[in-house]
Amino acid sequence: MAAFALALGAWVAAQAPPPPAVPRDDAQVRTGATLFRERCAECHGADGKGVAAHDLTRLWSAGATDNQVFQTIRNGVPNTIMPSSNAPDDQLRALVAYLRSINDSPNTPPELSGNAENGERLFWTSCGTCHKIKERGGRMGPDLSRVNQSRDQLVAAIRTPSASLATGFEPVTLVTREGRRVRALRKSEDAFSIQVMDTQERLQGYLKGDLREVVRETTSMMPAFGTDKLSGGDLDDLLRFLATLRPATPPRRP
Repeated sequence: MAAFALALGAWVAAQAPPPPAVPRDDAQVRTGATLFRERCAECHGADGKGVAAHDLTRLWSAGATDNQVFQTIRNGVPNTIMPSSNAPDDQLRALVAYLRSINDSPNTPPELSGNAENGERLFWTSCGTCHKIKERGGRMGPDLSRVNQSRDQLVAAIRTPSASLATGFEPVTLVTREGRRVRALRKSEDAFSIQVMDTQERLQGYLKGDLREVVRETTSMMPAFGTDKLSGGDLDDLLRFLATLRPATPPRRP
């Protein structure tokens, strides 16, 4: 899926009549998120921004429609490495629903009563070591320069980060033949090797034949910020600050 956004318009118009627009459904979005991590994130990145000049979080603001995106996934993009898909329609609709969810700022956002100034202070105190905003911050967590998740998704990610591990940020422990243990984030892997980012933010590659074990961890490197670490009021402040990072949605082209 590495050329997803190429030719997303002209050639699609020549395809057969598209299926109905994708309904917005939280369960469908969750299914689509899982499918995206399994099938698309290796090329497009966990945040949909992995291919230069093809940011999947800007498709709709650039004028794409649900039906165009559906047909692009179904048919692939000619003369690129973006393949066609023979997955069932309901799976493709779930993928589109998920992609739409990371494109949209909510049409009717909940009232944001938090204090963005305090939220920014909290972010750089508790989050900025691992998360990046523009040119500042760490790389152990997803880049939040244009965070576009819903309030519920952000609350879940902050309160229970181990419940859903983003592709490219799955924790692993590598055990060398000498018994040295390397705690890291899995970035890519094939049958013979694994590439990781260690806790010093260094990209490292290992041949599996040189390792004693690759332990797939289920606990996120990000700590869970329960109410004992982050009060409800501070959470509101943090979310208010993150809301200031949402990209402005330009008027839709007719």
